[in-house]
Amino acid sequence: MKSVILDVDTGIDDALAIAYALNSPELEVIGLTTCFGNGPIEYTTRNTLVILEQLGKRVPVYMGADKPLCRPAKKFPTHVHGDDGLGNQVGRAPFMEAENIGAVDYIISEVKKRPHEITIIAVGPLTNLALAVKKNPEIVSLVKEVVIMGGAVFVKGNVTPYSEANVITDPEAAECVFSSGLPVTVVGLDVTMQTLLPNSTLEDWRASGTDVGQFFADMTSFYMQAYETFNPGIGGCALHDPLAVGVVIDSGFVKKEKWNVKVVLEGEETGRTVAHAEGEPKIQVCTQVEAETFLNHFLGRLF
Repeated sequence: MKSVILDVDTGIDDALAIAYALNSPELEVIGLTTCFGNGPIEYTTRNTLVILEQLGKRVPVYMGADKPLCRPAKKFPTHVHGDDGLGNQVGRAPFMEAENIGAVDYIISEVKKRPHEITIIAVGPLTNLALAVKKNPEIVSLVKEVVIMGGAVFVKGNVTPYSEANVITDPEAAECVFSSGLPVTVVGLDVTMQTLLPNSTLEDWRASGTDVGQFFADMTSFYMQAYETFNPGIGGCALHDPLAVGVVIDSGFVKKEKWNVKVVLEGEETGRTVAHAEGEPKIQVCTQVEAETFLNHFLGRLF
């Protein structure tokens, strides 16, 4: 069993990733850390707690960064995730509360307490992890693995022609993490856009007759409608964040290549993730995915 810290900016695909991780016996999710991204930090933290309550799970939640390292926050993607970040399905405040310690200090503390044991799955902007590295560089050599949903190394972006959402939200944080020497695996649009959750799945979830099935179906329906707007006829949505979880569960879902990845920090191509054959450090970039195998595994675990 792998001990995991799941770093999220809980919108809809983060919620799917949380459910997948918590229902996979290969993983012990020891903590959830939150970041701004799909909404303000207060929303993403609340949403994380809401999803835990929907799933009937208790995992400590630690609130993290509320803005990028050194640039103003961009407009939140309400057109993709809804005004509340969960497809406008948040009906009440959660009963659970976040812990008193902040996300950055929690990450540092756990990694130092359990050297070479902690896997960090980061599926939002990389601000929390960058701040942790800057505050305590010692953790770079103590983290077992970092698996990131972010970037578009060999394909076009989804926010601009060059950039993927998590990276462009805080490009300096992404560059910090990629160049830190952390054992990073990048699960980017190169592979996640091939993982299509079909529209028909939502009816199966509703047919389960459970409150959680209904909630997740209604939430994901909003996400699928946004996908249809940008990709007419696509018939579903990509499982970006869940694939990062899947790679930690079973690395056989993907094929990887080692590259030195730099993030463009200025100009029209800001947020672009560029692969270089030369230079260090090298990180693992996922380039191929067994999409159907992964999808079946995800659906078998979700609830």
